[in-house]
Amino acid sequence: IFGLVGPNGSGKTTLTNAITGFYPPQKGKILLGGRDITGTAPHKVAGMGVARTFQNLALFNGMSVLDNILLGRHIHMNPGVIRTALYWWLARPQEIANREVVEEVIDFLQLESIRHEMVDGIPIGLKKRVELARALVAEPHLLILDEPMAGMNQEEKEYMARFILDARAERGVSVLLIEHHMDVIIGICDRMLALNYGEMIASGIPREVIKNPRVIEAYIGGAHAE
Repeated sequence: IFGLVGPNGSGKTTLTNAITGFYPPQKGKILLGGRDITGTAPHKVAGMGVARTFQNLALFNGMSVLDNILLGRHIHMNPGVIRTALYWWLARPQEIANREVVEEVIDFLQLESIRHEMVDGIPIGLKKRVELARALVAEPHLLILDEPMAGMNQEEKEYMARFILDARAERGVSVLLIEHHMDVIIGICDRMLALNYGEMIASGIPREVIKNPRVIEAYIGGAHAE
């Protein structure tokens, strides 16, 4: 789990948008597993095993929790409309396989009790969990979480931290975690990087990075410098 921190406007979301293909970088390269993916279209990056959540929730209101999660399987749904219509029995095994993945993730994130509720009617903590579920059903190699604990109370934050740790341990997924809560970064991240105005100002083990004077000045603030 790799943490990414920095004050507002430091470039955290811009960096994730570059990794996922939404923004073309002006210079440098983006490597995924040693492969240069610079400038690759977002849908192709997703097909390479990169999934993400968003700083501002990107769920589909008016749809159920289950249907929102099912949308995360789109990269694994291959048959076209004509092929599905003419040879529906070929698509059926794939549909069953997709459902099995979704059901397992629903159980993993403890969403069974709200699976049929409209997503716009559930609390923000559960909405964040639904968005995580939608990313996990894509079976990614790299999971990018953009402030997954924003707006949560302490109990909800602890649940989300546990789910992230379990996803890494049980699913073998690498996690890039953008988070403002430094206690979370220190508690669950193996390494971290601090940005300020688009510049890397420190990287390494979290407990060491937060002691860096430039990080204290830019992110934590003088009140936390002791």
